[in-house]
Amino acid sequence: MKMTTYGGAFASLLALAGTAQAQDTLTAVHAFPETLIYTQSFLEFVDKVNARGEGVIQIEVRGGPEAIGMFQQPDAVRNGVVDMVYTPGSFYAGALPEKDALVASNLTAVETRENGGIELIDQIHQEKMGVKYLGWFDSGVCYNLWTRNEPELDENGNLDVSGLKLRGNAVYNAFFTEYLGAQVIDLPTTDVYSALERGVVDATGWTQIGLIDLKWNEFLNYRIEPCFFSTDLGVIVNQDSWEGLSKEAQTILQDVAIEHEASSAAALEEKRDEDFAALEEDGMQVVTLEGQAAADYLAAAREKTWERMRGLMEEQGGTENYDRLIELFYDESADPQ
Repeated sequence: MKMTTYGGAFASLLALAGTAQAQDTLTAVHAFPETLIYTQSFLEFVDKVNARGEGVIQIEVRGGPEAIGMFQQPDAVRNGVVDMVYTPGSFYAGALPEKDALVASNLTAVETRENGGIELIDQIHQEKMGVKYLGWFDSGVCYNLWTRNEPELDENGNLDVSGLKLRGNAVYNAFFTEYLGAQVIDLPTTDVYSALERGVVDATGWTQIGLIDLKWNEFLNYRIEPCFFSTDLGVIVNQDSWEGLSKEAQTILQDVAIEHEASSAAALEEKRDEDFAALEEDGMQVVTLEGQAAADYLAAAREKTWERMRGLMEEQGGTENYDRLIELFYDESADPQ
């Protein structure tokens, strides 16, 4: 009888141990096609988590925009359809206008992780959207304006876009329309190649990296400097899913995310230089705004974005974090002189 009792107790202990060591799994989607370098960066992060988290935490990638539309993905993670999404903050700007602090930033994730900026952004995500902001990936990459034909400058050296059919989206439009005075045609990334091919647009904003991956360089021949804005690509996790993870799983996810913030920024800086060299070897020409024209161009990109952020925050009932966000995500001393 004692043997039976001990045997039953031992079996119960084994069952409890098995439960305690159960592996957590999160489902994930990514905003852009798998071939794009930014998606490859996210998949590298997933591989790192799955290697380090074996037996503790695994990420199961369900696909990209073919699985869930890129603009529907943020709601999908909020609603628990999937646990995690890698996406630009601009894709959920209506819910969280504070993401514009990242768009107008001249700092990297490493710097804003150290100064408390990402911690504040995480708090705002949890309060406003019910999601955990895990990390700001692929930072330190800015945007250029790319054109099919040689851009025109006015007598003061300012960019004249009056003749351009300019592709726009929510990231660029405040700057493009309110400062440059452009008439924009809003298109998602997946539609731009065909729009360039058919002549629907002949210019677009895009990051310093990825033009070759998207094959837009088949149509675009000029890059305008200086660059402006910053990528705002990040990973958000459903709050209930995050809180349901073991402490060990949470630690692995957060540690790997912080490491990837640094390694992805360094890798993409190198990739930018490689892409620029390849594009210029293939005939891409660079047109650089100078002096006051360049300063005004950069100031407008930044200030129009901040204006948009403040306006949307006011509509949502409060600007208490506005000044603090600018302080944490923008360093005036880092501006080119």
